[in-house]
Amino acid sequence: MNNEILILVLAVVTLGIVIAVAMWQRGRVAKLKNDPERSAFLDNHGTAPRPNRPGTEH
Repeated sequence: MNNEILILVLAVVTLGIVIAVAMWQRGRVAKLKNDPERSAFLDNHGTAPRPNRPGTEH
């Protein structure tokens, strides 16, 4: 097997592993939240900012 094919195979396998781990972690977070919806960031993005936490005023 020449190097070009080996590098291509390794790149595809690595990408597949990364996607599989990301999907697995996404499933774990959804299960822990008991909510398969996307992050609250997407729902609240673009609205008024939340108030500062106490003690963080500048």
